[in-house]
Amino acid sequence: MITWPEYKKLTFNDKVRRLYEDGSFIMAIRYYQYKVNLYLMGNFYVEVFVEHKDSTIAKIALLDKDSTRLAFYSDQIKLPTGLLR
Repeated sequence: MITWPEYKKLTFNDKVRRLYEDGSFIMAIRYYQYKVNLYLMGNFYVEVFVEHKDSTIAKIALLDKDSTRLAFYSDQIKLPTGLLR
């Protein structure tokens, strides 16, 4: 399984490919102008920020344990704290 440092070094297109081939979709939230899809990639969570207007991926990032978005996720699911960075 790929690690976050390895994943982070991939090209954008390879990140998307690996995400859809190897990731597990957990849930989606609305956050400002984005729909944010949360994926589990082995032992780390990845957020995919999708622009509402044109349905394009704006950013792929590691879920930060200090993010204010955690409240949106934790209202609906229980995230294992050992996987949060």
